[in-house]
Amino acid sequence: MTTSAKAQGPNNDWLKTYYFLRFAVSTIWVALAFTVGKTMPPLAAVMLVAYPAWDAIANYLDSSRSGGLGRNKSQMLNFVVSIVTAVAVASTLGHGMHDVLKVFGIWASLSGLLQLATGVKRWKSYGAQWAMILSGAQSVLAGVFMLKQASGAEAVGIANIAPYAAFGAFYFLVSAVSLTVSDARRRSKTAVA
Repeated sequence: MTTSAKAQGPNNDWLKTYYFLRFAVSTIWVALAFTVGKTMPPLAAVMLVAYPAWDAIANYLDSSRSGGLGRNKSQMLNFVVSIVTAVAVASTLGHGMHDVLKVFGIWASLSGLLQLATGVKRWKSYGAQWAMILSGAQSVLAGVFMLKQASGAEAVGIANIAPYAAFGAFYFLVSAVSLTVSDARRRSKTAVA
C-alpha cells in the first residue's frame, strides 16, 4: 500500500476500531433480541428501529474518516437507505411483524449490495476486505430469505432478524481480526527489511 493510498482513506487503526465496534453493537443487539426482545414487545420495537438507525450512524462515522459521504457514494446511499428503513420500520410496526420483516428484507438486500461495493472499493487500498464482501453478499441472501418468511403464514418476530445481525457481527469480527493480522505481517516485514 502506498502512502498516498493510505492518505486517501481511513487509516487501518480506525477501520479495525470501526469493525470491532460494529461487532460489539451487533452482538449486544443479538443477545437482547434472543432474550428480552422476544418477551418485551416495546423493547423489541425500539430495537427494530434502532438497528437500521445505528447502521446509518455507523456509515456516517466511517465515511467521515475517509472524505465524507460525498466521496463515498456507496456509504452515502447506505446511510440514506438505513435512515429511510428506520423510519419505515417505525411506521410499519403497527401493521404487524410480517410487514416489518418485509422492510428488513428489502433493507438487508440493499445495504448488502452497498456494503459489498464499499468492500470492493476498499480492497484496492487496504486489502483484507474479503469478509466485508462476503458479508454484503450474505446480506442480500438474508434479505431474500426474510422476504420469503414475511410472505408466509408462520408467526415472525425479532428472532427472525437476529440471525442476520449475528452473521453481520461475525463478519465484522473477522474483518477486524483480518486487518489486525495483515497489519502485523506488514509491520513484521518492515522491521526485518
